[in-house]
Amino acid sequence: MNKTELVAKMAENAELTKAEAARALKSFEETVAQAMKDGDKISIVGFGSFETTERAARTGRNPQTGKEIQIPAATVPKFKAGKALKDSVN
Repeated sequence: MNKTELVAKMAENAELTKAEAARALKSFEETVAQAMKDGDKISIVGFGSFETTERAARTGRNPQTGKEIQIPAATVPKFKAGKALKDSVN
């Protein structure tokens, strides 16, 4: 399912127009991204949680040349599915 299909399904399920559903999804994406940028954790009970984690700097290899390269430390997003979501998929 791509974003357009998701918006259409959200509009159908919530009895909204596609434009309203698209604005709601965009607002959700922006809110989650800003909260994670600020270092906050977002928990949606039953669905899952969004948070960031720190990845340490490390030495890697260029797969084409085999030459060692330094990979800098980074903050990366992380999603952990909640129990209800896991159960609904199985």
